[in-house]
Amino acid sequence: MAQTLPSLDGRRFKMTSSTNSRVDPESPSTFLYHERDGVIWGDYEGDTVTFGRFVGRREGQRLSVEFVHVLVSDGTVVSGDGESRVELRPEGLSLVEAFELDGVQHESVCVEIPSR
Repeated sequence: MAQTLPSLDGRRFKMTSSTNSRVDPESPSTFLYHERDGVIWGDYEGDTVTFGRFVGRREGQRLSVEFVHVLVSDGTVVSGDGESRVELRPEGLSLVEAFELDGVQHESVCVEIPSR
């Protein structure tokens, strides 16, 4: 029997690893998610990103998003798309993003920040 994963609405996540770049453990990128009727949206900031926004859809454990953000280093605006899967791990919800950059497969992991 397939497990029903909870809504992402109002949940915060922080990036803990990326095969594409080093994650600053003191100031990781953090993400705030909203979800309603299969639509997801939110914002993010931290590490190499001044601020960013995303919007997309959720189908089961799969997320498909379009995003745009501004780089801290030089103010460049970056946009693109991504695919993630929601996983329920012993430590809580995680988002695992798989993407290709310059012909090389990469993966990043974000874990839920426990509510206070």
